[in-house]
Amino acid sequence: MFTGIIQSTGRVTRSETRGGDLRFALIAPDLDTSDITLGDSIAVSGCCLTLVEREGDTLAFDVSKESLGLTTLGYLGVGDRVNLEKALRLSDRLGGHLVSGHVDGIGTITAIESDARSQRWRIAAPHELMRYIAAKGSVCMDGVSLTVNAVDGDEFEVNLVPYTVAHTTLGDRRVGDRVNLEIDMLARYAERLLVAKEH
Repeated sequence: MFTGIIQSTGRVTRSETRGGDLRFALIAPDLDTSDITLGDSIAVSGCCLTLVEREGDTLAFDVSKESLGLTTLGYLGVGDRVNLEKALRLSDRLGGHLVSGHVDGIGTITAIESDARSQRWRIAAPHELMRYIAAKGSVCMDGVSLTVNAVDGDEFEVNLVPYTVAHTTLGDRRVGDRVNLEIDMLARYAERLLVAKEH
């Protein structure tokens, strides 16, 4: 489990295909790695991945074919930045919202506009995900916990404060870029309970 509060960013140093899957490595000099070991879960731009290699500040992960099909990880190249968050401990503050690191789909940035000192973003999401996205609800975008401002058809809007733009990879994004989306798990479970009740 994660919170959607980014702890650091890393930069991809290696990416190689392995039998249809992918292994990539990244360097994360600003991430406190003193308490992580092989097998630990780390959210990489919102995707929960298992640490399989570690050498100093360099961390390596395997990405399955399933994850490659549902996320933007397959598009990463050497030098690209990623958001990083270590798994939540029970004693940690829950500053964002509960995030599983299981990406539901890919969205596309359709607009970025200034809104005082913040930025207002508009995201086109897969149609099947929009029923889970509600105004004033939560959404996770590239691992960042955000509040939904508005919903319009198959698009939704969020605001990014200056700190988020400066301290995550969202500051690198432009209109037309793709982002990983994870819907609020409470919405997913609420729907499942309603469906089960009807049967």
